[in-house]
Amino acid sequence: MKTQTRRQFIKTAAAASALSAAGIAAPFVRTAHSAGRLKVGLWDHWVPGANDVSLKIIEDWARANRVEVSVDYITSAGGKIALTAQAEARAGVGHDIYVMPLWMTAIHQDSLEPVDDVVNDLIREFGPTTPDVEYLGKLDGTWYSVPGPIGSPTFPFVSRLDYFSEIAGIDLRKVFPVDERRDPRLVEAWNYENFLDHARKLHDAGHPFGAAIAVTPDAGSWLGPLFTAFGSVMIDAEDNIVVDSDETRDTLDYVSRLTQFMPEEIYAWDDASNNRWIISGRGSAILNPPSAWAVAKRDRPEVAAQLWHHDTLRGPKGRFRGSVPFMTGIWKFSEQKSAAKELLRHLCRREQVFQFITASRGYDTPLHPSFADHNIWQEISPPKGGQYNYPVRGDEQLVLIGYPARPAIAAQISAQGVIPNLVARVTQGKESFDDAIAWAENEMEGFMRG
Repeated sequence: MKTQTRRQFIKTAAAASALSAAGIAAPFVRTAHSAGRLKVGLWDHWVPGANDVSLKIIEDWARANRVEVSVDYITSAGGKIALTAQAEARAGVGHDIYVMPLWMTAIHQDSLEPVDDVVNDLIREFGPTTPDVEYLGKLDGTWYSVPGPIGSPTFPFVSRLDYFSEIAGIDLRKVFPVDERRDPRLVEAWNYENFLDHARKLHDAGHPFGAAIAVTPDAGSWLGPLFTAFGSVMIDAEDNIVVDSDETRDTLDYVSRLTQFMPEEIYAWDDASNNRWIISGRGSAILNPPSAWAVAKRDRPEVAAQLWHHDTLRGPKGRFRGSVPFMTGIWKFSEQKSAAKELLRHLCRREQVFQFITASRGYDTPLHPSFADHNIWQEISPPKGGQYNYPVRGDEQLVLIGYPARPAIAAQISAQGVIPNLVARVTQGKESFDDAIAWAENEMEGFMRG
């Protein structure tokens, strides 16, 4: 019997908490087959019908290759994906192929089969992955998980066209059009400093920008990129704690000014609150995948018709967008490694990825930028083209909260809510910058000792 060390417990708890960022999911594990030689564990997609499409693709491949396959769809609610992975890794038995969102590849690196051959084949055929994917899946020079092919939302701005035009004087369709012909001057002006003036006008008109400042994944998905855009780092790639910096003070100064124009209740928001805020008609902008738009299309079509997905703001160090990459791994204990690799090659090819994107109504973000030419984001409506800029089209860089710390450390920075708590201590608790930064340093010293 394998025992669980304190370090393993902390890492697993961090992963379970962080994985609630994976999206809304059904509250159970649905088994597609009762038995099989190749066992696959995938995320239970929140978009109705998406599981049916992936199941058919897998079953068609299984029949063509005379391989018996069973598929389980595993909810991300309650950290089920992370907890199931921990149980399988410890027991040395379970699925052959298993979904590995966010930092799970690093957490289970020692239990995963290297997949350099699969990923390198895909890169040769379809071009490089996004850098955030390499950060998560390629560890110590070796790929331990395959990019995608299902899930992987990002967190762009989702803004009301009418409010920004009538109140802030900005035509977002012109700044972020439904093609590659952008005016560089307009895009450059979409930056954090200028946004303060827009936020003030929208707030004064009764339609504030809203985003959570709480220990919740959505908070990390906008605050993490904001800190990165200002050059603030918690822990660097060499395990040095570097939060005490001028860049961190500049970031805290900025959010202190921005929060004056945000709803007072943001410190109690959960991951659904920003969705409700924009759907209610009061909110002018949030940062979110198209899930808020999908609900608005169903319940408030007049709101959905005004929602435009587009780039985040530029800071002193660049323009960054929050990312939740979904990877897929093969356990070392699998007795079907060859078949598992062939299935993953099949699932990650262009034809299949395009079917996943269509089934998810554009929610799934391709992890090879060359796949961003799918026409769904240009055609989906209302408004037509409102999701064209959901895949990165400009100078944004995808980033995860805690980067550039090692993924296992970044997972703890995220799960423990270091950055949202740091911001809240200053903006809500009125602590001094120095006191708040000293608190963050102490928290991260605990991570390193653990």
